Amino acid sequence: MAERLGVGVAARLSRYLQVLTQARKMGKERISSQEIAEYTNINATQIRRDLSGFGKFGKRGVGYSVDSLLSEIRKILRTQGQHNIALVGAGRLGAAIASSPIFAEHGITIAAAFDADPGKVGTTLGGVLVSPLDELDAIVRDRSIVVGVLAVPTDAAQDAADRLIEAGVKIVFNYTQALIDSPSDVQVHTSNPAVELLYALYFHLT
Repeated sequence: MAERLGVGVAARLSRYLQVLTQARKMGKERISSQEIAEYTNINATQIRRDLSGFGKFGKRGVGYSVDSLLSEIRKILRTQGQHNIALVGAGRLGAAIASSPIFAEHGITIAAAFDADPGKVGTTLGGVLVSPLDELDAIVRDRSIVVGVLAVPTDAAQDAADRLIEAGVKIVFNYTQALIDSPSDVQVHTSNPAVELLYALYFHLT
């Protein structure tokens, strides 16, 4: 696909990728747009529209081949080049996220890391220098970052999200227990172990 993906499409494809990866781990060979919708809270019609733009992967009443769709979405995201993200929080969770190979596999680069703790500022996380929160706005704009990851204490999550959004970030992945308030044009995706467990049970029971 020659045309560069919009941020919204790229974000949705990344979420479909998560579902498909989990589905394959659980031994599913085919999956319907409705199942993907249940998992992602993205409308099934939108899912079919997104996927139809990249070829005829699914058959009505049969669904999509998990392996084929997984392979194709990976290829699409990889050929679209690097997607820069900012990580806020350089503690244990931040370090685990930064060291994960998953981002690199999907053409995603942690381009900046931030922390409010002066003791962490100046250290490196996954090869990226940790900067103070006061520099977030300038660095996010300078590096064309549109995705932010929150790995901070729950009581610091809203402030960190506000800073990211003010700097122009449009997609926030929230790894805290906080409920994040955001403008309508900003997508917030919250992930925690309990939710992941529910998703796994959903696939197991259907």
